[in-house]
Amino acid sequence: MKQISRRNFLQRSVAATAGSYLALSGPSRLVTRARGANNQIRVAVAGINSQGNGHVGRFQGLPGVQVVALCEPDKEILGKRLAEFKAKYEVGDDAIKGYADIRDVLDRKDIDAIVIATPNHWHSLMTVWACQAGKHVYVEKPVSHSIWEGRKMVEAARKYNRIVQTGTQQRSCPAVIEAAADIQSGKYGKVKWVHCSKLGARGTIGKVTTPQPVPGHIDYNLWAGPAPMSPVMRQSFHYDWHWQWNWGDGEMANWGVHYLDDLHHLLGWNDVPNKMIAAGNRFAWDDNGETPNMHFSLMYYDDLPIVVDIRNLPDPKRRGGNSGAVYLGARHGNYIQCEHASVRLARGGGGAYDNDGQRIHQYKGDGGGAHARNFIDAIRSGRRQDLAAEIEGGHQSTVICHQANIAWRAGAETSVEEVRAAMKSHEDALNTLNDMLEQMDGNDVDLKKEPFILGPMLTYDRKQEKFVGANAEKANKFVTCSYREPFVIRDEV
Repeated sequence: MKQISRRNFLQRSVAATAGSYLALSGPSRLVTRARGANNQIRVAVAGINSQGNGHVGRFQGLPGVQVVALCEPDKEILGKRLAEFKAKYEVGDDAIKGYADIRDVLDRKDIDAIVIATPNHWHSLMTVWACQAGKHVYVEKPVSHSIWEGRKMVEAARKYNRIVQTGTQQRSCPAVIEAAADIQSGKYGKVKWVHCSKLGARGTIGKVTTPQPVPGHIDYNLWAGPAPMSPVMRQSFHYDWHWQWNWGDGEMANWGVHYLDDLHHLLGWNDVPNKMIAAGNRFAWDDNGETPNMHFSLMYYDDLPIVVDIRNLPDPKRRGGNSGAVYLGARHGNYIQCEHASVRLARGGGGAYDNDGQRIHQYKGDGGGAHARNFIDAIRSGRRQDLAAEIEGGHQSTVICHQANIAWRAGAETSVEEVRAAMKSHEDALNTLNDMLEQMDGNDVDLKKEPFILGPMLTYDRKQEKFVGANAEKANKFVTCSYREPFVIRDEV
């Protein structure tokens, strides 16, 4: 098959017109099965600073899997990881190669799958390119940096018939799988409302007032890829991009996506909420971060109310202390109130409780330790149906994060009274607001100087995957993001 090379890619990009191009004369329309139980599946890992480095060990440790390439635009990190790999696995230069540019990796015909753990803004484009090049994909959460590009990932997976797994590993957790079966069977009665939360504590990322130099060992063009090569306005180049909109999607899509994906799984959704409103702000920190550190959204999946509650401040004067807040008896996870019981589930397990608060069943889990193996097994079977977290579901769970972010970004500064009035339709939303106010008081937040931002109630059209009705124009500005040539996702993948 014709592979993506830098020369071919640039030629196609120059020739592209009207936002679309002819895709590669490409991979077989049948899923390429791995070379058999006795042959290795050869894997490349892109983005190896933190989570990706963990994936190197996870995949290398699976029977019949060989990590053969590492991709990273930071030369220092790449050199360090290559040296660590060679020492740990006692292999030479021929066994593992390093690359700065993912296109050079995709040119290799001997690589079966790409594991993507880059910053968020690269996830979608890299997945599309990999599918076009005939590779299977394991892509970290959040799968996309915008709603539109997430759909393009699904389209590419279908068009080239690739196995594409989402890195929401709790899909492979026995506790979530068992609880999902119980809830969907009606064991606890009808679901009445849900509270989904991640109440952690982070520190400020600090503040710089002038652009910071990009370290010489980082190829900023390749690091930025489809995103703007904007001046770097943060003290730490790596990781803190999470809290700046050009590259990251805040805590909502960093940690919140895990529990929103659990919720999608637990309730057996085949789509996303269709109404939402959000409030919050970046309180207490005068830093270069742009995403909210106190953020909650009241959403409706048809008639079912869901509160999504994401906080990054500590709770110094109440339960939780410097570890973050405690609400509904937990710091994180899903609280699903049914007619006859509630299910409370976080990473690793949880339980069902009767309406008097007595535990009636324990759900034991492992956080999804078999998730990487599930991806490899699906490559071997050639069946995307065998995936625990196939890209369609991963896209939908990530859309919920984008909906909550957009509902906030479309807002304006307002008073607490107006936030309270906007949330009055649901008791848990009001309780969440009051709990947040107590926590912010413990952080000496002056709401006259740092007011809430409240977004308008939005209506989302599931079929069109965009907002409709009142305030749609304001919200739809965020449904896609800009791209920088030649790192562009085209309309036709």
